Amino acid sequence: MPFVIEKTLEIAAPAEVVWEVITDIARYPEWNPFQVEMQTSFKPGDPIDMRVKLMARPQAQREWVTEFVPGKRFAYQMKAVPLNTLSSQRSHDVEAIGPGRTRYRSYFHLKGWLHPVVVGLLGSKLQTGFAGMTAGIQQRSEELARQRKAA
Repeated sequence: MPFVIEKTLEIAAPAEVVWEVITDIARYPEWNPFQVEMQTSFKPGDPIDMRVKLMARPQAQREWVTEFVPGKRFAYQMKAVPLNTLSSQRSHDVEAIGPGRTRYRSYFHLKGWLHPVVVGLLGSKLQTGFAGMTAGIQQRSEELARQRKAA
């Protein structure tokens, strides 16, 4: 069984604003407590270089873009470790559900025969990190939507 962290929520902001928050990676340090830095072209097959805060200090992590559908889906994964030792997959899904309303789904899974060790060491930190990022996406999106509506 893989280790899964999944959260779906409704955000009081248009889908294009939520998508902007997810893909405006230069602004991650302003609102994202988990992935405090990210660099990528978003092109499938290209790397994503990020700094992830699992410990007191952020750590470098490299993953690979697997899917990018503008306005809808951004997915990536770690480079598979031989012999099914460890693999992960991460995705962001955005769906407009009404005027100024968006359904956002955050998904992460970790699998492979080594995943119980990783979960034992970092499982609660991963849960906290992804929860913080998901909450940050919601808060930042709703804040931008309010600002733009008031302007």
